[in-house]
Amino acid sequence: MRLTAVPLPKLLFNGSKTAPLAVALAHGAGAPMDTPFMTFFAEGLAKHGYRVARFEFPYMAARRTDGKKKPPDRQPVLLDTWRAVIAEIGADKLVIGGKSMGGRMASLIADEAGVRGLLCLGYPFYGAGRKDKPRTEHLVKLKTPTLICQGTRDPMGDREAVSALTLSKKIRLHWAEDGDHDLKPRKASGLTHDQNLTATLDAAAQFLAGLSSKS
Repeated sequence: MRLTAVPLPKLLFNGSKTAPLAVALAHGAGAPMDTPFMTFFAEGLAKHGYRVARFEFPYMAARRTDGKKKPPDRQPVLLDTWRAVIAEIGADKLVIGGKSMGGRMASLIADEAGVRGLLCLGYPFYGAGRKDKPRTEHLVKLKTPTLICQGTRDPMGDREAVSALTLSKKIRLHWAEDGDHDLKPRKASGLTHDQNLTATLDAAAQFLAGLSSKS
């Protein structure tokens, strides 16, 4: 149920209109929909044969016109923006998710919306330095097939801390070795950011392929 009068945001598409699945991705709290990170996954998933839609929540879209950095909209507005996007694209063959906050908001309504799947890129399991207050109550009973792609040293959900959490059996985890919240490893790890991003993209594509086969 929509609680606020939120208009449909502008959608930025990649990929074919005839793709077997559509993927809607929302941005994180502090950066827009066209960052290199978001663009990498949108273009990459499109090359794998999926239709990808990106959009911005109202506070981020407003930044483009007034240049002012504002905090995220209230949660009802964020969720209703997601509802507007889902209604526009159609839930039946849609996977929702995105970066950090965008993915978390998607996870809050995935079951309600009846979407095909959930794809989270750097999930904020807790606020930085707040491992004692996980944001996972709704993830315990989540029914939507889910892939969470996470850096092993993400300050909002490192491997050790997440491994101790109780999560739904519908949730799969892909770990980017030595990755931070953007999946970026340290030089000392011997890995590169591109390697982690590519491995994560491959994991996401495999997840979507599994959902496509169940059409």
